[in-house]
Amino acid sequence: MIPGPEIATRFARIALGHVGREYPHKLDHVLVSDHDALPPRGLHPIFFGSFDWHSCVHGWWTLLTIRRLFPAIGPAAEIATLADLRMTPANGRAERAYLDRPLAGGFERPYGWAWLLYLHHEACKHGDRAWATSLEPLAREFADRFMAYLSKLSYPITVGTHFNTAFALVLAREWSQGRKPELTRAIDQWALRTFADERDYRGWEPGGDDFLSPALTAALLLSRVMERENFTAWFDAFLPATALARFEPAEVSDRSDGKIAHLDGLNLSRSWCLFAIAGALDGSPSVAALEAQGQRHLDAGFSHIAGDYAGEHWLATFALLALLEAPAGPSRTHNLQS
Repeated sequence: MIPGPEIATRFARIALGHVGREYPHKLDHVLVSDHDALPPRGLHPIFFGSFDWHSCVHGWWTLLTIRRLFPAIGPAAEIATLADLRMTPANGRAERAYLDRPLAGGFERPYGWAWLLYLHHEACKHGDRAWATSLEPLAREFADRFMAYLSKLSYPITVGTHFNTAFALVLAREWSQGRKPELTRAIDQWALRTFADERDYRGWEPGGDDFLSPALTAALLLSRVMERENFTAWFDAFLPATALARFEPAEVSDRSDGKIAHLDGLNLSRSWCLFAIAGALDGSPSVAALEAQGQRHLDAGFSHIAGDYAGEHWLATFALLALLEAPAGPSRTHNLQS
């Protein structure tokens, strides 16, 4: 379900408030000499805001997506102007050059890689601008890194934070289709080899700083890889109704604590997964329960996307993902404009 212009305007204002905000900032940066001690804008001329590199990347995904879906809202022109200023060919080359630094092989792996691919995928839909051209060398490099990474990744990383493999592959696969079919094949083969035989999920979640669900991200990935009928059978065996019932919205005790505030993101990312999985199932009796759980998680997380910078610099992205997957028709999402 496409969010309305009021919600889109709100999200745009939130993201515009942080993609250009350099400090506070948490760098993923290895220094090899005194000369490497540079401020964020000196290292990353496009993605220096939003507390960290990956949040700035997906903040821009939020902005470009809103600009495409709601070109008539007030912030749309501001988004385009700022993107023209940041996503220049020279800045794109500088971001790409950063990856050639010594010890930069693990920079933002895999979360930031995936979000950059997803941003480039969105930028390609803005044919009136050259943003995608500026980002393409960076995207192609991360795609190549994904290929190399999957060739040696013997086991999935199933944490609920940035290192989660399944989440990254969901986004990377979206980019790869039609652009790098060998990456699509590599993702599909790895996902099936890793998750296709899993049954009766018994993992403990959430953890205290999760913003992703290990179970639901794996299921979402399989929903993109498997044929619809096969996925329905797999999901019903992987996450039966008794296990699904345990997925209650997380409670957040302190939203000024950046790690504990992750749990607001967990509610929103679970909502995205639950809605998307429901849409991929073929006549399963689980659909109604999944959609109801998705709505409950969305309600729990939505009212907290702004108010403290610990969550404000990233939560709107996951709220947008959830809203874009929410089923059409009567629902309680009309209550989310407060």
